[in-house]
Amino acid sequence: MPMHLNTPLPPLTGATEWLNGGPIQAGDLEGKPVLVHFWAVSCHLCKETMPTVNSWRDRYSPLGLQVVAVHMPRGPEDLDAAKVKEVVARLGLTQPVAVDNSHALRKEFGNEYVPAFYVFDKEGKLRHFQAGDRGLRIVERRIRIALAGALCRP
Repeated sequence: MPMHLNTPLPPLTGATEWLNGGPIQAGDLEGKPVLVHFWAVSCHLCKETMPTVNSWRDRYSPLGLQVVAVHMPRGPEDLDAAKVKEVVARLGLTQPVAVDNSHALRKEFGNEYVPAFYVFDKEGKLRHFQAGDRGLRIVERRIRIALAGALCRP
């Protein structure tokens, strides 16, 4: 079942492997806006959108945004750990990457799509979901709104 707005950020547990740090614990993200993006090695659109995701990471992480990538295999060709590591390096992913070969995170999020983008506010509530490569401007707007809320803490 897909996540609805205001749903809390699920625990990021069950990944079969973490790249670039991790595992991410719930406390690591507490009080911070979070972008979780699902992608797959075999997904052409994922590769095309990754420079945009990386630019958000570079632009907004200094302002408090936490970015977490989830590699969600779509088929047997996506299960090759060496290939995933090679593509992570080639695409310039420096954010933590959860390798979700058992689909535990996919199930927690109710996610069926790659690429998919989930924006959570500083309270850990879902504020926006976007699937596919269209609407990336809206995703960025939601990131900015989440950051504005985080920067305006009492």
